Amino acid sequence: MFTGIIETIGKIEKIEAEGSNVHFTISTPLSQQLHIDQSVAHNGVCLTIVEVGDGQYKVTAIEETLQRSNLGHLRAGDHVNLERAMQLGARLDGHMVQGHVDGIGTCLQIIDLNGSWLYRFRYTPGPEHILVDKGSVCVNGTSLTVVNPVNDTFEVAIIPYTYEHTVFRFLKPGDKVNLEFDIIGKYIAKYASMYK
Repeated sequence: MFTGIIETIGKIEKIEAEGSNVHFTISTPLSQQLHIDQSVAHNGVCLTIVEVGDGQYKVTAIEETLQRSNLGHLRAGDHVNLERAMQLGARLDGHMVQGHVDGIGTCLQIIDLNGSWLYRFRYTPGPEHILVDKGSVCVNGTSLTVVNPVNDTFEVAIIPYTYEHTVFRFLKPGDKVNLEFDIIGKYIAKYASMYK
């Protein structure tokens, strides 16, 4: 379980394919605090650390993960948002995030508001992919407030701190992002569908 509050940014140093799996070697100052078998969210995707080295670590993404997320679009030199799993009893500063991406969205537009930024995304709606105005959504692992959800688009407002400390500063129109919809909304939608 995660909160969507990004701890730091990692840099993809190496990508290695092995069968249908892909190994990512990531450098980050956080690596000194990591250990094998630990769960870390990468752009919102929960992956298990399989190797730790000097200033870097390695994780493996299987085919299902690559198809459902934007990890398959990453290249060496790209950056990813990183968050370690939350500790029981810790403050939940964002919202409940599982690290299980529901799908990929596309960045449509970035508007500079002279003090903040408005990002507009398109996604493929589904019966359990519910967005409500001022509700929660996780974009590339970042817990954000939904703005103006209409049909297959929505927006999020990014404050300067989030812009500087996450991969949002690297995003541009056309880029793919990972989306995880609010778990409470997904459970309610599933429950309601049983009584139609």
